[in-house]
Amino acid sequence: MTSRPTSRTPTSRLPALVYVLAAGIFLMGTTEFMVAGLLPDVAADLNVDLAQAGLLVTAFAVGMVIGPPVMALATLRLPAQATLIGALAVFAAGHLVAAVSDSFTVVIVSRVVTALATGTFWATGAVVAAAVAGPGASARALAVMSGGLSLAVVAGVPLGTFAGQFVGWRGPFWMLAALTVPAIFAVLRFAPRAAGNKQTRVAIGAEVATVRSGRMWLVLGVIVLAQAGFLGAYSFISPLLTDRAGLPAVLVPLVLVGFGIGALAGTAIGGRLGDRRPLTTVAVAVSATSVLLLILAATASHSMVVVGLVVVVGATGLGANPVLIAQTLQFAGHGSRLASSLATAAFNLGTATGSALAATTLSSSLGVVGPAVLGAGITVTALIPLALLAARSRSRTDTTTSSRVEPTRVAVGVS
Repeated sequence: MTSRPTSRTPTSRLPALVYVLAAGIFLMGTTEFMVAGLLPDVAADLNVDLAQAGLLVTAFAVGMVIGPPVMALATLRLPAQATLIGALAVFAAGHLVAAVSDSFTVVIVSRVVTALATGTFWATGAVVAAAVAGPGASARALAVMSGGLSLAVVAGVPLGTFAGQFVGWRGPFWMLAALTVPAIFAVLRFAPRAAGNKQTRVAIGAEVATVRSGRMWLVLGVIVLAQAGFLGAYSFISPLLTDRAGLPAVLVPLVLVGFGIGALAGTAIGGRLGDRRPLTTVAVAVSATSVLLLILAATASHSMVVVGLVVVVGATGLGANPVLIAQTLQFAGHGSRLASSLATAAFNLGTATGSALAATTLSSSLGVVGPAVLGAGITVTALIPLALLAARSRSRTDTTTSSRVEPTRVAVGVS
């Protein structure tokens, strides 16, 4: 009788649960980015100005930075399946409350609550996806899961914004709440049931201990810097396309769809390469993104070149993300919800910080190409913690090899 392999090969099929989790991320990515296109309707309907309506974006970002680590510890005693279902249920409820409310304050609160649910689902889902895929395919599984976010950019956001133009901003909120219901049943069907409270009580101390890993914090540093540079530049890509490249505003959504397609391809390629050469994959993606952002700034007046670069930058800028999540889980110990939540928070911290810094360059002499130039400079600094990580990993490998060889050498000398 032949034994079954304990880990999946890069060519084996991933469990259905990974795709279910990707579907959940698709819904959550749609709500995160779709709201920006609905702000004028929200402002008019709720009698606030556009700047106030923009707080809906800020509220979600704040919830995604602070919420994941807090919720990871708060839900640690719950089985993973229950945590995922609870996050989806709260996500749906948050959208229902927003859809029926006439109070801007209530809608703001619902966005924060929705962000907490999103962060919880991301953090727990990443751990579950990596676990069910096995160590040989964890980065690929996380790439599929992250692909749900890229697909949201490609399809979910444009469709949600388009629907909002015809039925009002509340329509997409109702739609997302409804689509969450089959996602809940799918998680019930495919997610494994976790062990009981006795084991999770023991795990709480170990969970906190996972954040002491120096290598894990270096990975988080790479995430913050790479994300701040790349998404800081992306946040202001629309004015670059219209004001400098000369594209009609009506074509900008199509360019952003191209960006999403590039991101989808990048996460798939990065996930496949990242299981074999994780640090090399991240280094190539970060370096390429920095160089491409500089080229984007230098060729900003050539519309066709800019469009092509936006698509490629989407691939390199997001291609390393599943690898970085997998590395965070590896150095903290697979199964750590807290470590996964810190990765989620790091991505959103980088996004918020990068966008704020990039905004300051618009009033400089660089104008609309300022975010791309600054983004290139910030992104390349991610190579510093990455180099330190590579050095520490190599040092630990050499130490382990030495400790294994030394007893053999002494034994031979004694004999």
